[in-house]
Amino acid sequence: MERKQMGVARRVIAAIILVLAGQQAVAADLAQAARVPQPGAAVTEPNPWQVRLRALGVITENSGYVNTVPGSGLSYSDTVVPELDISYFFTENIAAELILGTTYANIGGQDTIGGLGSIGKAWLLPPTLTLQYHFTNFGAFKPYLGAGVNYTIFYNQDTGSADALKVKNTFGTALQVGFDYMVDQHWGINFDVKKLFLKPDFDVTVGGAKLTGKAELDPWLIGTGVTYRF
Repeated sequence: MERKQMGVARRVIAAIILVLAGQQAVAADLAQAARVPQPGAAVTEPNPWQVRLRALGVITENSGYVNTVPGSGLSYSDTVVPELDISYFFTENIAAELILGTTYANIGGQDTIGGLGSIGKAWLLPPTLTLQYHFTNFGAFKPYLGAGVNYTIFYNQDTGSADALKVKNTFGTALQVGFDYMVDQHWGINFDVKKLFLKPDFDVTVGGAKLTGKAELDPWLIGTGVTYRF
């Protein structure tokens, strides 16, 4: 009788162990299912839009010349202006950036035409579109490289020692390097350096003589500011 009771007890214990093991397996399956996206479940994609607001230093090259005037040279003023850019991310790494801002340049004579002093002043609007590659394997630190095209519009042109001045709109190219340091999902700090290759032609009248030339501005654009990712 005692042997029979011991056998029944063993079978009951074995059954309890099997039930507990089955419960653990079911719990593991449910946890795994919770980790795997179910068909039809909504997947949140990162917003592709980003904006930045920067303070931008525009540092020009003092280079250029007036045709038919040997040894002539030109100089330009440097400025600090606000700048807005808008970016769209096609993928996590590839983005296009449109850079918007406006500034001005005081144009002066150098070398053999240094006696002219201030020749004139021109405002310029240089919208620039770059295609960028963003590196994403450095955590919050997100460096990028870019290259693109620029079209500069010259407006509100005034004369100094010149009788008339017209700097002509022109295309240029741009190279870019920079980084964002993201403080959280949306906000970051940005530092950016661009080089524009910008050499517009101009017409100028001095003392009744109509002349032409080339203003080799080729500015460096050095900016820092804030980034917001939607």
